[in-house]
Amino acid sequence: MGRIKRIINPELNAISSLLARPSSDSKSVETAVSAIIARVISEGDAALLAYTQKFDHVSLASLIVSSEVIAEAQKGLAATLRAAIDHAKQNIYKFHWSQKPRDEQVETQPGVYCWRKSIPIEKVGIYVPGGSAPLFSTVLMLAVPAQIAGCKEIILTTPPRRDGSVDPAILYAASISGVTKVITVGGAQAIAALAYGTESIPAVDKIFGPGNRFVTEAKQQVATHQCAIDLPAGPSEVMVVIDATSNAAFAAADLLSQAEHGPDSQVVLVVEASDEATGHAIVDAVESHIAMQITHLSRHEIIRASLEHSKAVIITQKELTAAVINSYAPEHLIINTANLVELATKIQHAGSVFLGQWSCESVGDYASGTNHTLPTAGWARSYSGVSLDSFYKKITFQRITCQGLKAIGPIVEVLASGESLEAHSEAVSVRLKSLRRSDECL
Repeated sequence: MGRIKRIINPELNAISSLLARPSSDSKSVETAVSAIIARVISEGDAALLAYTQKFDHVSLASLIVSSEVIAEAQKGLAATLRAAIDHAKQNIYKFHWSQKPRDEQVETQPGVYCWRKSIPIEKVGIYVPGGSAPLFSTVLMLAVPAQIAGCKEIILTTPPRRDGSVDPAILYAASISGVTKVITVGGAQAIAALAYGTESIPAVDKIFGPGNRFVTEAKQQVATHQCAIDLPAGPSEVMVVIDATSNAAFAAADLLSQAEHGPDSQVVLVVEASDEATGHAIVDAVESHIAMQITHLSRHEIIRASLEHSKAVIITQKELTAAVINSYAPEHLIINTANLVELATKIQHAGSVFLGQWSCESVGDYASGTNHTLPTAGWARSYSGVSLDSFYKKITFQRITCQGLKAIGPIVEVLASGESLEAHSEAVSVRLKSLRRSDECL
């Protein structure tokens, strides 16, 4: 592993370029995904089976996982893993249940009543990455709030393993979280199927879930033409902020935990120090612990590739720290400094924040209760992570009494006339005239 690239007190206008995420050939990905979507639209299940053979090297007889197979899944799991999944589900359920909407009626002025109703999205699709790291935790993070919201159909798609099966932990998590159908298909083709539907897969109204750059691109393309999505969720990332009081071994472990997601993941270390020499010494200590810890990690090759584009920012002017964080807008932000309470109040852009030495990001990934589906690539400036709200649409209602119309109608007539929309004004005027001719509103 090479030395982490170090940046000292960056200029504010240079932070974005200095901490740029790893780039890829987006045009070729866009073209490939567009072709996949078009084929799924025209060929349906046949295209899905062909792509599964091509990309996953598996020949499937059926795309749908039977209820019998799902029911059997828990038998293949260790009791300790089942218990851990159950415990995580309880915490996720409790946190998201607390977000249940309270639709209240407001009388904006006498006789004018307005309210909003939260309606569950009827059909939702959940994409769960598989491969070398089957993310059964993502099933809980997405299916549990969908279940709480009351979504009628929760369709889960996930790529098959080498033998054509789905990881039992994914199936078990699905069975306790309200998933109504499990489909064995992954990649951009799964997103296309959820958006447009096939013989086996019903089209959904909104798609959730993280994935690689092909999945992310597919979500963005279908969102343009066909189906809503949760948020842009590409390669995972973490920013860890420490100082001389922090535990360097903890910081190293946090960086490694995100680097193992994939070679395109990015980890950034931010060090507050009294001077540059102290800052370099802290980074040296973290690097030393990384070198020791990585030796016993099975995904060390992926981690080393990710660390090639890692960065360390040394800050001797503390007022810069919040600016660096907010400019980068990290998916995950860990703050473990002496002034963490003060610094936390200055955070404007982050997906999820972890405060103090015991708040490792892994806990939020799995079991604390917060959602781990978060905006990446700087999208935390404008997107929130997935929450219960993500599974609702909001419809506004209003009811106006005759007294209310008599009071507000003349105002609307003036406003509509000011925009030269005479028919809008007349829709009010005809009612006011009717009221003046009758005693209906005495």
